[in-house]
Amino acid sequence: MSLGADVRRLVSAYEPRSEREHAEKADFLAFFADDHGPVAREDGPDHATASALVFDPSLTRTLLVFHGKGRFWVQPGGHLEPGDASIADAALREMQEETGVAGSVPASFAYDLDHHALSAAFGRCSSHLDIGVAVVVEPGSPLLVSAESEDVRWWPIDALPAEVPDGFAGRVERLRGRLRG
Repeated sequence: MSLGADVRRLVSAYEPRSEREHAEKADFLAFFADDHGPVAREDGPDHATASALVFDPSLTRTLLVFHGKGRFWVQPGGHLEPGDASIADAALREMQEETGVAGSVPASFAYDLDHHALSAAFGRCSSHLDIGVAVVVEPGSPLLVSAESEDVRWWPIDALPAEVPDGFAGRVERLRGRLRG
């Protein structure tokens, strides 16, 4: 299955739980109505990305990176690459590259959709259609700071840093709710 087909499959199967999530799904469907949606950076200024919203087993902490370009704390993630077999694989690759932490996701995994605009600091990218995959890992692994980040740290979900993007805390809560069932 191509990455475009995987994105379309995930977007089509996404089960919204609120009006906001219904609107997010409709927005994604406009970009991914078929298997040829914008999955690569070269596909235009608005394209898919994959991220890993990383939780500890108690679902009380999340692993964040301080993004160098964005100047904010955020989940590890980024552009899809030709070698990625799926969105889940891309999210896991990004997580390992940006934090040093390895993980896996079950066949039926929790995820969300988040279309967000980007500042001029991101060059020709004007927005990312991000599919955030929930990953649960033990917090004992040594952390690695990548070239894209300035810091990597576990944060209590009820005490996230002030420097997170607008709406980020709500995204973490919504995905944590999906993990809880």
